Order: sequence, then structure tokens, then C-alpha cells
Amino acid sequence: MTDPQKTLKVKLVKSPIGCKQSHRDTVRGLGLRKVNSERVLEDTPAVRGMINKISYLVQVL
Repeated sequence: MTDPQKTLKVKLVKSPIGCKQSHRDTVRGLGLRKVNSERVLEDTPAVRGMINKISYLVQVL
């Protein structure tokens, strides 16, 4: 029996308006659009790095 794929639930809690363009691109890359939008993402090093980059904009649930 294999373990189910680990996931992270990410919520955009602050608007990326006024942030660096690369940070706005990272928010879009995670699939987040409007404030309070949520996504369930795979727990991979790439996703964790993106979340770490914009940690002041998102909340991991």
C-alpha cells in the first residue's frame, strides 16, 4: 500500500498589488487569483520554494 500524495492547501490572504513583478508572477504560478482564493497543491520542493518566496502574501492551511 502506497502513501497518498501529500498536499498543501494555500490561501492568498493579501493582495499582490504593489509587490515585485516576480512575486506577482509567483502568485499566479501557484494558481491563485483573487484575495481569499485557495488551491490544493502537491507538496514538492518547487511548490514549497514558491510559497516561501511569497510567504507574506499567503497562508498555508
